[in-house]
Amino acid sequence: MPQPHPDSSKITVTCAVVTVSDTRTLETDKSGQLIKQLLLAANHAIGAYTIIKDEPTQIQGQIENLGKSPNLDAVIFSGGTGIAPRDTTYDAIEKLLEKTLPGFGELFRFLSYQEIGSRAIASRAVAGVYQNKLIFSLPGSSNAVRLAMEKLILPELTHLVSQVCKEVK
Repeated sequence: MPQPHPDSSKITVTCAVVTVSDTRTLETDKSGQLIKQLLLAANHAIGAYTIIKDEPTQIQGQIENLGKSPNLDAVIFSGGTGIAPRDTTYDAIEKLLEKTLPGFGELFRFLSYQEIGSRAIASRAVAGVYQNKLIFSLPGSSNAVRLAMEKLILPELTHLVSQVCKEVK
């Protein structure tokens, strides 16, 4: 799809990958590993990777700590975006975002609907800016991660980071 104003240069974006789960381990975290693989294949860098429990204080603490890192451009969370009682990622992150990207969640749910039907309404995928860093929060399923990364995040990551950086300068 043609871009309205193509980016003039490619930059390497340094991302943190955070999996939010009460059960996943480094060995079983397929979604976190997939995010890392897709970022590296697109010539971006991984600045941090961790798995944390689905606890609002841990999620907010993680985003606040990563927000202080001068070497990071973006943080990609996976997991905890549904409506089950233990799904608290959206609630924890949304409160901290200084700017939101409503189109991210809207387009993600639209694309998800094309794949999984009306179950897409249960997704609370969200994106925005915190401390001049892009924040993306994705569902925990590998299919959802692949969809978000390939159709939304990777095509726009460089452009969005360059827009966030323009504000700072």
